[in-house]
Formats: sequence, structure tokens, C-alpha cells
Amino acid sequence: MTDLTHTPDWVKNAIFYQIFPDRFAKSEHLEKPTHLEPWDSPLTRHGFKGGDLLGVYEKLDYLQDLGVTALYFNPIFTSAANHRYHTFDYYQVDPILGGNSAYFKLLNEAHRRGMRIILDGVFNHASRGFFQFHHILENGEKSPYLDWFTVYGFPMNAYQGKPNYSAWWNLPALPQFNTDNPRVREFLFGVARYWIAEGADGWRLDVPFEIKDESFWRQFRAVTKDPNPDAYLVGEIPSEAQEWLQGDMFDGVMNYQFSAACVGFFGAGSRDEAMISGMMGLPEVPTLDAAGFAHRTKELLEIYPRQNALAQMNLLDSHDMPRFLSMVSGKKEIFRLATLFQMTYPGAPCIYYGNEIGMMGGRDPENRGAFPWDEAHWDHDLRNTIKSYTHLRLEHPVLCTGEYVPVFAKGRRMAFLRHLEGQRLLVLLNAGDDAWEFNMDVQGHFSDGVTFKDLLGGEGAVVEEGHLRKRTLPAWQGAVLQPAA
Repeated sequence: MTDLTHTPDWVKNAIFYQIFPDRFAKSEHLEKPTHLEPWDSPLTRHGFKGGDLLGVYEKLDYLQDLGVTALYFNPIFTSAANHRYHTFDYYQVDPILGGNSAYFKLLNEAHRRGMRIILDGVFNHASRGFFQFHHILENGEKSPYLDWFTVYGFPMNAYQGKPNYSAWWNLPALPQFNTDNPRVREFLFGVARYWIAEGADGWRLDVPFEIKDESFWRQFRAVTKDPNPDAYLVGEIPSEAQEWLQGDMFDGVMNYQFSAACVGFFGAGSRDEAMISGMMGLPEVPTLDAAGFAHRTKELLEIYPRQNALAQMNLLDSHDMPRFLSMVSGKKEIFRLATLFQMTYPGAPCIYYGNEIGMMGGRDPENRGAFPWDEAHWDHDLRNTIKSYTHLRLEHPVLCTGEYVPVFAKGRRMAFLRHLEGQRLLVLLNAGDDAWEFNMDVQGHFSDGVTFKDLLGGEGAVVEEGHLRKRTLPAWQGAVLQPAA
């Protein structure tokens, strides 16, 4: 019998890469509509650049070289919006993306390479073009599908004025499903099961807190875990998510609490406060010193069952917030150090497309820019650094599922131990503007005489009289110390 409380082991060892399909890559081998915006033209809220899934297929070598093992796609189903959260048909991949054939070609090749793909599931709301809602628009109160949505009056204000039907954030383009209707549930669960049965490796679930019925998500879990017990269910929950992560609903959440902590610590003194304000609906993003950051990052592991803590999607940013590099005023040394922490912390790290080459972007739509495939526009040093961190994680299982033990945290400097079945790594972070000549107490963790090498290529270190010594860590640098055999 399947243990539904178990979270997929592949997730705990994964490195995700989030792709906004319209903006990542565009294949020359796919016929497109003619009225597309030029790839490198300024962004507009409604314009389409024409990125597609065949383009992603053609960039799998790039992604694997970066260390990516799993892809998270923003919605790919037919839609009249460039972000595709306005779903028309849940069983058809958008033709601008290449349709179902391009999707399955990508999926099969990703699986052949040992990579996973999770899809964005928008099950709270549909669109004006969704068949059953359009049927109501055409037939009013005589439509047999009237109870698929909650309509307050006729004629329906679907294009002008406040909608007189239940719509997400009162946006007329986003009518909310009546999930109390058994037939609506049957339809949505059928969609969820179908794509998992056809090979997708999981769902990222959009605004699940809007469906205020826990039984819906418990049923959703059972339905999707049946064809594939290793399917990953990750919810978009910006707040702490204890009630969602008890083994009966989601495996993990998009860990925006982790994002806020990283902005709060690494970005202290360099934050663009206007850009950060209201980040993902969080009431505030605190400013943290090392002690506060160590406490918060340990707390974020302890408030959830271990199975779920290890399956969190740990992101620095996403399509719904400014890019991390922009939030810290373009300071790449801050982004590098935050990424090192992300890659050495429990849970599945997720890179937002283009961050690795130095892409910046403020609020929507600036945070959804087109990936510049002309390498002259890349920060190659930054990409090589990020690549070294991802491969370090892939090579050392202790960084994925080992215990996390803060050892030192003071001012702008911290150190933490990762240990697993005899493997031990000590990670040091200097988020200050001065060099750190450390002399920290490591008694209880390492014996006198133990020597270390830095897996990032820096100086070694030694334990003397219970203290880690003989090492200076430059400003805004990190080290990953491995005891000598």
C-alpha cells in the first residue's frame, strides 16, 4: 500500500529551474503566428514573444550543464494570456508553445536524460474562453453549466464593470470554479490525474488557499498519487504552511518564507525597499543579522515534518516578484552568496530562469524578460560560479538530506554544519564588508587536529584547542569545508 505521507525522494535531491514559457527559448523549427513582439524588444503586459517548448527541448544541454535536474513550468495549456493563467482547455498545450506534440517530445527527452518536469495547475479559476463558462455567457441562466460557476445576476458583466459572478480578485477574465459542484471536482481531478498518468512528474498548484475546502486537496493528493506515488505536489503558499504539510495535502510549498529570510539577511543594507514592499503578499520582509537568519532558517525546518521540510521548493525569487538581483540593488556578490546558501540548505533549490547569467527585473512585467541567448549579454563569471555551486550539491548528498546545525552566527557572519551518515561539511558565509579571520568554537563537532580543505578552492583550515583557525574569509565570500580523510 502506498504511503501517501512520504514525499518523493527525487525532489529532495533535485535542482529546479523555473521557466516562464513565453520568454525562455524560441525554436526556429516551429511555425508561429506572425504578430509576435521581437524577442529583444521592450516588455509589454499583453505582448507575446513566442517562446515555446521545442525551444526548451533544444536548450536541455544548456540546462544540464548548469546542473539542473528538474523543470518547473508556468502554465502551458491553451490561454489568451502570455502568462497562461487564463486557461481555455486543460487538455491541450497552447499551440504557440508547440501543442501537445512539442510537450511530449520535451517530456520524453527530459526523462531520457533523468530530468523531471512539473506543471503549473490552475484549478481555482479558468477563463472567459473556458467552454462551460463561455456557454453561460452565450445562454445565460438557461445554460446547463450554470452551477459550474457562481453567478449573481444577468446579463453578466464579463468585460466591463465589476463582474457579477465569483472571480479571482474580482478580475472578470478569471471566473472562479464552484468546487462544491461534484462535476467540477470530477473534471479538475480528471485533468490532474491525466497529465500525471501521461508522464508529468508533479503539479505546482496556483493559489490553493482560494479553494477553502481541505477535502478538495486531500482528494487531489489521492487522485494524483495513484498513477504515480512519486508525483510532486507543491503549493503556492506564501505564509507558513503547517496545515498544508501534514502528509495529507502537499509535499512542499514554494518557500517564500525562505525567500524573505534570504532578502532579509543577505540584502541588509542594500535592499531596494520600494521594490521589496509587498513581496508576494508578505506583510513585511525583516532585516536580519546572522543570529536572526540562523534562527529563522532552522525554524523553517522544524515547523514541518522532516519529510516535508526536505521537499520544500526553496527559491530566491519567481515570476511573481522582482528578481533577487534587482531587490539587492544589482550587487552580484550578494546574489552569489545567497545562492551558495540556497545550494547548501535542506530542500530543493529553484533557479528562476536567467538569474544565473545576471538577468535583472523589477515588478511584473519586468521580471519576466526574454532570455538573451546572445552570450555577449551573459555574465559568464556569475554563471560559472552558480554552476560550481549546483554541481557541489549534486556531488554531495549531505547537502541535500543531511542535518542542518548552525554552529556560529554573529553580526554578518555565520557557519553551519551539514551531516549525514558520517559525511560532514562545514559551510561558512561572510556577508560583511570586512575579511573574517575566524576563531570559532567547534567543540562537539570536530576534534583537535582535524584539517579541512575548501571545496570551493579557497584556503584550508585546522582545529586547534577546540577552535577552527588558520583561515581568513574575504568579504562576501563563502567556503564549504570538508574534513580531510
